[in-house]
Amino acid sequence: MKKIISVLSAVCLLGAGAFSCGFKIKESGTSLTTGCKASYLMDFDSGECIFKENEFQRIPIASVCKVMTLTLAMDAVKEGKISLTDTVTASDNAAGMGGSQVFLGSGCEYTIDQLLKSIVVCSANDSCVAISETVAGSEDVFVAQMNKKAEELGCKDTLFANCTGLPKEPQYSCAHDVALMFSNLLSHENYFNYSKIWLEDFAHPDNRTTTMTNTNKLIRKYSNCDGGKTGFTNEAGFCLAATAKKDNMRLISVILGADSSDNRFKSTVNMFDFGFANYKNKIILDKDITLNDKFSVSGGKKDDFEVCPERNSYVFSAIDKSPEVTFSLTAQKVKAPVEKGQIVGQIEVFKDGILYDTVNVVSAENVQKADFGDNLVNIAGEWAI
Repeated sequence: MKKIISVLSAVCLLGAGAFSCGFKIKESGTSLTTGCKASYLMDFDSGECIFKENEFQRIPIASVCKVMTLTLAMDAVKEGKISLTDTVTASDNAAGMGGSQVFLGSGCEYTIDQLLKSIVVCSANDSCVAISETVAGSEDVFVAQMNKKAEELGCKDTLFANCTGLPKEPQYSCAHDVALMFSNLLSHENYFNYSKIWLEDFAHPDNRTTTMTNTNKLIRKYSNCDGGKTGFTNEAGFCLAATAKKDNMRLISVILGADSSDNRFKSTVNMFDFGFANYKNKIILDKDITLNDKFSVSGGKKDDFEVCPERNSYVFSAIDKSPEVTFSLTAQKVKAPVEKGQIVGQIEVFKDGILYDTVNVVSAENVQKADFGDNLVNIAGEWAI
């Protein structure tokens, strides 16, 4: 059984807030535009939109579709279906893929780790097909799973026809959906083990070596960028989904249909710069700081114990606004023993009166169960009274 304990006063309120889309740049007074077919800029933690252009327009996204290929593969690793150390024998089908590739040898064995790295770094089509055949048995089944995952994520304007993004009808997505899919991929921390690699050799078992160069130039040219997925076909134009982090804020940018490779990178940098200059993510719950409120425990060697948030919580906001942030703390009835890290309640975070985030509350310490001697002391104390 739970009960509302208090409106939290243990954490300081923000000094900034509010959101907008389709804004104008305050410094120059001119509209922020990209000149591309579609674009989207959002905060990673909250999912709040900062900027959008034709965000639901269904258009080809070329190799950016590998965001979903990587997602399914990393989901499979997380769920234990495959391991990074597992070996995969490249099929004739995989080795025969055209376009960007790492030149897998038919019948040669590669690890899942190698294949994922080559997809992230150099957009290897052959590795995508090898991964799809390993995870789902065939590329067709894998593509069906890609579409199912997109639907689960709320991507209503996305349809995949293959796992590579090579031209094939019908297939399309939109800037909004790409942002959702890329955000989901970034929840896999292992992704960043690959995404920050600029140059690396790919060793084949037949003693060949392929040098991989990251297709995302912002890894070297923009200090805050630590991930991204490029794409290009004549039909799709130049595309890029990228992420950058500064202080507490991670942004996700999507550019679709740029007229040149340089423009997709320049437009992405412009959006990142605007987001970092005009918005911030204020930490309002710190997992390393205990709350003022202690929780009661029955049957323990002590009557109460300290608690803390299970994770950090942030409120994303414009730097010149001050939203009202309030908290409601809910406690469970707890009996000893209590283990440090045990979930014992929840904090609801409200922004301007609207539920914004819900964070578990965990015990910050161990509480041992009272033994016979402790109970005797308690009884004696009661008689003394």
